Amino acid sequence: MANPILRQKLAARQFVIAPGIQDMITAAIANKVGFDIVYGTGYWMVASSLGLPDAGLASVTQMVDRMSTLVRTSNAAVMADADTGFGGLLNVHHTVRAYEQAGVTAIQIEDQEFPKKCGHTPGKRVIPAEDMAEKIRVAVAARQDENMLIIARTDARQTEGLEGVLHRMKLYAEAGADILFPEALTSDEEARIVTASLDKPFMANMADGGLTPIRDAKTLEGLGYSLAIFPSMTSLVAAAAMEKSLTHLKNTGESQTADIPMFDFKEFCSLIGFEDVWAFDKKWAR
Repeated sequence: MANPILRQKLAARQFVIAPGIQDMITAAIANKVGFDIVYGTGYWMVASSLGLPDAGLASVTQMVDRMSTLVRTSNAAVMADADTGFGGLLNVHHTVRAYEQAGVTAIQIEDQEFPKKCGHTPGKRVIPAEDMAEKIRVAVAARQDENMLIIARTDARQTEGLEGVLHRMKLYAEAGADILFPEALTSDEEARIVTASLDKPFMANMADGGLTPIRDAKTLEGLGYSLAIFPSMTSLVAAAAMEKSLTHLKNTGESQTADIPMFDFKEFCSLIGFEDVWAFDKKWAR
């Protein structure tokens, strides 16, 4: 069953912040911090689990497995990246059912050609708008739990301009999308124009290093968005810390230094569930 919290927050007009989760270590830390909604990011899950770029190389089976593990690990509701739905209409139907069975709260489908590319990298190509609208209609019909929301993303900004984005968002809303996601807008003014065009929840992508200016939650709400994902932050911060610590280890032969914080090992054992293992052993071990 999908967690109803996202639908409830949107209905109450409570702005939603969802950090990107690339692996289960990040999920455990997000549990500690106390996020109630998180985003299973395709780019960073593929990078962390397969060491590959976000270019349509992961299969639906691999992504469903990863999202299912995230749902199990996380205390939060999970919004999940599903690329293009991994193919045509039948693939979209199968993908929605599989993600729903995995327990996700929202599934994001985009209008790129398959195989897709990261929305903030060159070479994106989009399918005809009506073809994507049909995918959204199939996705809406496929879900069995109304609390699982359908997010329709368009990558048309770089190929069809703002008019293309506006046209596609209208079609996708009419097709039944619960949340609209105009990817890679390039200014606050573009955001204001798009979000004012329809009375629907709009999602912002705060991808650090990408094409869209990074803004805080209060500013994004003022621009007309209802929710924002921050998919890159945890991965880029972790990568920077790892590079710095590995360089220190290579240069000095030491693992610890005062200017690189290290998470407490005992606390992490608790976060990841070792206390349950120890309790089990105490009760059952011979």
